[in-house]
Formats: sequence, C-alpha cells, structure tokens
Amino acid sequence: MNTKLDPLAVDRHFFTSLTEANLTALDQVLAADFILIDVMSGSEVTKSSLLAVIGSGQVRFESIEPGDNLVRLYQTTAVVTGRTWMKGRLGDAPFAASSRYTHVFVMQQGEWRLVAAQGTQISPSPEPPHPQGQTPGIDLRDRRLKL
Repeated sequence: MNTKLDPLAVDRHFFTSLTEANLTALDQVLAADFILIDVMSGSEVTKSSLLAVIGSGQVRFESIEPGDNLVRLYQTTAVVTGRTWMKGRLGDAPFAASSRYTHVFVMQQGEWRLVAAQGTQISPSPEPPHPQGQTPGIDLRDRRLKL
C-alpha cells in the first residue's frame, strides 16, 4: 500500500517527522498555506514558522504518542481526529501535554497534504472535596458518577 495515499499513515508520518526534527519530511507533508493552532497557547503558527522553530531547536519533541484515531474521507479531503500524549522542550523548559486534535488533509498532486491542525489540551480535572460525613455522588461539573 502506498502510504502517501493513506491519510492516517501521513498523519503518523507528520508526528514522526516532528520528533525527528525532519524538516524535509515536514516540508513535504505540510501544504504551502498550512496553519496550526498551537495546543499550548492557541496561537496561529504558519508552515514557515513551524519549520523555523523545529529547525532552530527552539521546540523539540521528545515523544508524541497518537491514539484514538478516526479518519473521515470526503473525496479530496480527509479529517483525522485523535488524541496525543507528548513530551518535549520549549527552549530549555520541559513540557508535557495530553491533547485532542483535528488534522485536515487535502489531496494535492496525488498526495495528502496537511492544511490545518488544531490541538486542544486536556487538563486533568481535580476531584472536588467532599464534606465530612457525605458520600460521593454525582458531580454536576462533569456529570460523572463518583464512586
């Protein structure tokens, strides 16, 4: 199977290229007008800006573990959603994040190109304090049964 024709394979190649800081591979996977909504800050990052910070080592991804993937195809467009667990360094400061993401690919020149990426950080939800003498019940903040 030609992995360039499989959007999920291209999605995984994107993550591998980030961890390897492979600028040539990233340049091939990303469309010219690629835009990333940063998972940590919500800022917009262009293709040239992403390649610059990866190339300079300002941002280094030590590991990215994708999972829970779903691919939806619409003729020449593919939408990949999933979850990531990532660790790396921003300058000298380490970071770790868990996120949900959406990647939009379009078919260009016979290959899938990533045109848009949106990440949303998943924060661990703190357990609410329970008053003494009360048993845990339903927490209306997240509607999960607390046992």
